[in-house]
Amino acid sequence: MESVARGGTRWKRFAVVMVPSVAATAAIGVALSQGALAASFSVSGQQFKVTAKQLDGTGFVQYGALDSGKSGNHPVAVVGLEEAEITNLCQSVVVPVPVFGDVSMTLKAGGNGGPKVEAKKLYIDADDLKADATFTNVDIGVSVDRTTKGPGPSKGDKYAPDSFAQQADKVKFTDVKQRAWATTAGTFKLSGLAMSVKKGKHECY
Repeated sequence: MESVARGGTRWKRFAVVMVPSVAATAAIGVALSQGALAASFSVSGQQFKVTAKQLDGTGFVQYGALDSGKSGNHPVAVVGLEEAEITNLCQSVVVPVPVFGDVSMTLKAGGNGGPKVEAKKLYIDADDLKADATFTNVDIGVSVDRTTKGPGPSKGDKYAPDSFAQQADKVKFTDVKQRAWATTAGTFKLSGLAMSVKKGKHECY
């Protein structure tokens, strides 16, 4: 059954579903400022962009957390998947180099009709994500500490206990565009991997 919450219809924009999780990160920021939480994931001072034609995942969970680095603390909405298959993956980051200027590093995989990118125990820490999405047997508003359908919170993630989360048996995202601080996975198989480094800005979108 494809549903929103026990028998509705599909969510057409993933950004709509992300709003509660992103809003919930405000409580994490307060807890951090009061010393109740330590910053969790140490990230670089740069974000990167990712696009994909399609992502099919099983065991989905989403919750608010906090990444940190020298550039400060970054509230994120974490998407966790037990397993995922990705078609036409593109990942890009622009690195400003003193005097020389911007340098773009781009990675592509899972395209040209070849094998898809495969990932297990995949976590994406993003602050902006847009896609068309279909959820199967979704539960919205569960406690992050009581999720059962996905991999659960990533080890070391800092989040407000019993805060807002959502989960689903399966998800399908199409035309994905996201801006992220970090991606981690137990295994990440990149079929048809191609990487390039070019002067200037050459992002996935």
